[in-house]
Amino acid sequence: MAALLIADIEVTDPARYEEYQRQVPAYVAAYDGRFVVRGGRSQVLEGTWPTRRVVVIEFPSMTRLLDFYDSVEYAPLKSLRMHASDSRIIAVDESPS
Repeated sequence: MAALLIADIEVTDPARYEEYQRQVPAYVAAYDGRFVVRGGRSQVLEGTWPTRRVVVIEFPSMTRLLDFYDSVEYAPLKSLRMHASDSRIIAVDESPS
């Protein structure tokens, strides 16, 4: 069952974040992930939600998603992202309700 990494990101250091964006696709692909949404225009339809950068990455399973997120290889890039942005990130199983 697939799993999604969903991130709401406020970029605070554009130059550093650009470096993160340049490098991260290779790490996502190495863990069988694919970008579904990577920024782009967003529109709030209900409630209040600050319109920031939204990223959605699909992985084949929650295990693979967590393998990516917790990997030694991704750790330096995770640190770079954390220093270049304020992020809220969740992992969600794609299970039918």
